[in-house]
Amino acid sequence: MSGVLAGFVPIWVLTAVGFAAARSDVLGDRAETVLGRFSIYLAMPALLFTTLLGTDPARLAHRGLLAFVIGTAVTATIGMLVEWRVFRRPLPDRVFGAMAGSYVNSGNLGIPVAVGVLGDSSFIVAVLLFQPLVMVPLVLAAVEVGSGERGALRTLVLLPVRNPIVLASLLGVVLAALGWRPPELMLKPLEALGAAAVPTALVVLGLSLNVAPRRENLAEAGVVVALKTLLHPLVTFLACLALDVQGPLRLAAVVCSALPTAQNVYVLARQYRPDAALTRDSVLLSTALSMVTLSAVVLLLSR
Repeated sequence: MSGVLAGFVPIWVLTAVGFAAARSDVLGDRAETVLGRFSIYLAMPALLFTTLLGTDPARLAHRGLLAFVIGTAVTATIGMLVEWRVFRRPLPDRVFGAMAGSYVNSGNLGIPVAVGVLGDSSFIVAVLLFQPLVMVPLVLAAVEVGSGERGALRTLVLLPVRNPIVLASLLGVVLAALGWRPPELMLKPLEALGAAAVPTALVVLGLSLNVAPRRENLAEAGVVVALKTLLHPLVTFLACLALDVQGPLRLAAVVCSALPTAQNVYVLARQYRPDAALTRDSVLLSTALSMVTLSAVVLLLSR
């Protein structure tokens, strides 16, 4: 158990390094953008591609993933109802509020947790494929119905398959299924590039925390954060019990459900809502709180 929890130490330390760099402005005001693009477009795709080459594709589909999907669906549904009945939000805001409570940060934090804490990236890869290929099109379709817009739907629905992380993951899965491995001369540079993925992503995560949430959003953001960091992993855990998911697979499903809100939720929300402060604050608060909740989940489930 102490070994599993020790995997969080470099995660929180590197996140703190990024936060300190943002506070001191030692990297300049474009550091988050530049390092974020390096991570998303180069380092993480290289890491996932080289990792998946040695992974059995059959390991990506299992009851653990089903438990995660059930947890996500239940949490998103409750989030929609809360945004509607309690905060009286219109449909687009309801959808993004529900998404902020159920869409996990599988990239900047999920991959480091999978590598450093779980010791296996196959589960997070399944989540990486599920969220943009299934959740994002459903969310955008609902938002466009609610906002009365139709023209950009096709472009936005195709956006996930243009995501370099998703494409690299899909390519790695296909090549693994075919049993073909590229020559080492090609893989060595990719492995070196992928080695920078985790530390860079964590520094970027720390850089993103250097912002204060709006006071007027605190109550609603607090509810969304509770959905993400408490209800989502709880429902997934109950789904694991119902489906008889045990051991490392249950740990992976619940830990992935406990990940904070992804920055992509804020990026998508800004395309439709000029004031997307709620999703931004949800990302900020859930990320800060996850330092405690993720460690608690691992501590409880590793006994």
